[in-house]
Amino acid sequence: MFSGLSNISIIIWSIWILIFCIIGGVYCTKNGQTNVDAQITSKVAACAMAAERVVTKVLSVTNGGPHGTWSGPEFCAIGYYATGYSLKIEEKQGKGDDTALNAIRLKCRKGNNSPITGGTILAQDGIWGRWSREMDCDSGKQFVSFRLQVEENQGRGDDTAANYVSFMCRSFNGGGTHIIGTRGFWGPFGAWSQTCPLGSAICGLEVQIEPNQHRGDDTALNNAKFYCCSQ
Repeated sequence: MFSGLSNISIIIWSIWILIFCIIGGVYCTKNGQTNVDAQITSKVAACAMAAERVVTKVLSVTNGGPHGTWSGPEFCAIGYYATGYSLKIEEKQGKGDDTALNAIRLKCRKGNNSPITGGTILAQDGIWGRWSREMDCDSGKQFVSFRLQVEENQGRGDDTAANYVSFMCRSFNGGGTHIIGTRGFWGPFGAWSQTCPLGSAICGLEVQIEPNQHRGDDTALNNAKFYCCSQ
């Protein structure tokens, strides 16, 4: 979803993305069963095409949680890249069921120093928590890498899975980097993902979220991927 664009533009954009994302998932079967990897790859390619983005790399980490299903990918509008973000986090519940991180929202901005914003994108969100304040790269820099803070499986205890995400900022064509973000309640940070190639930056995301378990142990957001684009 894009905010800051005209209603007509939003409607047209949404229709095209819906058509291409549906088409991207049609021919993804293997031996009569859904080939999940092929389906995800196809949908990403189709949605990137609909958004007129050129994906140079998919960034992922190895410490994500195991629960839930992947959302569809969401991309900033063409020419826009992620320069800021906010997180939807549930506060500690005491004796209740904790979920910690529930959603990631990226702010899209055009060019290196442009004041023009392309609104925000949100792949999918869990139902608990409140949004944090927005955190931004220094002027002229975009997101190029990320790391995820994840609580390991607690056995019979209360699982929360992903708790926080931090980003590395860098200018589109290289130079020095800096990190934004703090940390969540539980679990260690894993290793940094790979970095977007020079001439590209993060332009989209996809998240893995466990739906409401009702009387079971909820974990909400478990994992995330980010897409680097050159245009």
